[in-house]
Amino acid sequence: MKKTYIIERSEQGLSEEELRAILEKSLDGKHPKKVLLLPPDYTRLYSGAGMITRIYYDILSEYAEVDVMPALGTHEAMTESEIRAFFGDKIPLDRVIVHNWRKDVVKLGEVPAEYVKEVSEGIVEQSIDVEVNRRLLDSSYDLIISAGQVVPHEVVGMANYSKNIFVGCGGSSMINASHMLGAFYGMERVMGRDGSPVRKVFDYAEENFIAGLPIMYVLTVTTNTGDKTNIHGIYIGRDRTLFEAAVEDSQRLNLNHVKPLKKVVVYLDPREFKSTWLGNKAIYRTRMAIADGGELIILAPAVKKFGEDAENDRLIRKYGYVGRENILKLVKEHEDLRENMSVAAHLIHGSSDGRFSVTYCTKDLTEEEVRGAAFGYIPYDDAVKKYDPTKLKDGYCTVNGEEIYYISNPALGLWTAK
Repeated sequence: MKKTYIIERSEQGLSEEELRAILEKSLDGKHPKKVLLLPPDYTRLYSGAGMITRIYYDILSEYAEVDVMPALGTHEAMTESEIRAFFGDKIPLDRVIVHNWRKDVVKLGEVPAEYVKEVSEGIVEQSIDVEVNRRLLDSSYDLIISAGQVVPHEVVGMANYSKNIFVGCGGSSMINASHMLGAFYGMERVMGRDGSPVRKVFDYAEENFIAGLPIMYVLTVTTNTGDKTNIHGIYIGRDRTLFEAAVEDSQRLNLNHVKPLKKVVVYLDPREFKSTWLGNKAIYRTRMAIADGGELIILAPAVKKFGEDAENDRLIRKYGYVGRENILKLVKEHEDLRENMSVAAHLIHGSSDGRFSVTYCTKDLTEEEVRGAAFGYIPYDDAVKKYDPTKLKDGYCTVNGEEIYYISNPALGLWTAK
């Protein structure tokens, strides 16, 4: 297959016409008969990948059979309305495949324990299974296009690239192990940076287990203006240097340096955030900016559950976001948590460890449920009387004489005072 490497940048954001021309160029010299598109799901609404998927499908379906498998990871399957809102109306629903992270994967091999120990500085010493959805190994696909956004991330440091394969299209073993590796190593040491232990594990797996697959990465770096996604960079090919270029641009555009913040108010867009599993980005992405003794208020109008599937939801309700040391102790004591280490990692990520308070403001989750998970609680309707998301602007604001810092979407960046 002809190798194509493309980097295109735009300070104001690429237009749809410019984007289409770039994507057509990426297919120059390729004549696939069957293609698998791997975009993110609806929880990555501002990645630009919905439009990219729609354009690729429009181009490729003229001469190739095209399947679309959203890289769900542990997330629940997209609804028909989400598929239409994200990908448009032209992709037939029967071409959209649901990835099941518990059942649809095959093991390719292992990242050796010695390597994991080395990259984690001795913190983790177990081997890690490499699992991917079995469709990626289907030789009838002569092109696999993995699309998604490079942005600061709490587990791997910077999201996307091979993470879209090994987590988004991966299995429970890799997801559990990689998330726990990141949690043990420490979020503050990895967020917004390349070269984390988890990224090195993914690099090892990429080089040793899937190098022969016909994958083409299509990476974006974006910002948003209201509901408009601005694609400032697109990076297409297989070589890791493309990811590194995207990382540099994301660090410039998506890292927000602030003074230590006493009160932060974060809004969770109801289209994207329906669980604390996703909504806790409000905690992950602000924790390095909030001062000791500070306060985080999360406006969560559509959050109605904790986990993205029933078992994860049950475990979160059972153990709660009780802090790193308590979770590590609970892992030793309880087999159900040991068997679901991604949940344990999530519980660590979603706690402030008592350094600042976290208050969820919900409609569907009751006060008893929210407090049972170790968060503070304010009814949503009461909270928005004071902190009205239709009136607040991103950044420093004054509300009734009180200074706050407002964030309209925590998924789009990382805030740090360090």
